[in-house]
Amino acid sequence: MAKAKEEKDGLEEKVLFVNRCSKVVKGGRKFSFSALILVGDGRGKVGFGFAKANELTDAIRKGGEVARKNMVSFEMDGTTIPHEVMVQFDGAKLLLKPAPSGTGVVAGSRVRSILEFAGIKDVVAKSMGSSNAINQVKAAFKALSSLCNKEKILQQRGEVV
Repeated sequence: MAKAKEEKDGLEEKVLFVNRCSKVVKGGRKFSFSALILVGDGRGKVGFGFAKANELTDAIRKGGEVARKNMVSFEMDGTTIPHEVMVQFDGAKLLLKPAPSGTGVVAGSRVRSILEFAGIKDVVAKSMGSSNAINQVKAAFKALSSLCNKEKILQQRGEVV
């Protein structure tokens, strides 16, 4: 939707979705806005924020603050993800598959933005079900948080790698 901008703290911020809502009052229509904001450093940390306000700029600013507070990190295997994962959040289903080096990010617009901001270079994603922006983003974050590294799990079990 909007171009990503670099902030002074090394994080990129992007507006994924803006919704305008109107309420009819005595003097006419009163508009309010909600914004879905994505923040990432390109090195394995990414977060999203959803905020509402009566002014668009306020909604975007508040969403950015929420996104910075809710940043998560996840497991990576070089430039891709360690294993295939299929998740469902509400009506949105998301399939993430690791891809060989040089493939790039093959995904829809919102999921693509999340994966690029997270620093993943090679992955194939398929979004099924709902096209609701918030549900797709939450499904993507659920998928990223469910990733685990085989070597770390074997070390935790006490097995030889």
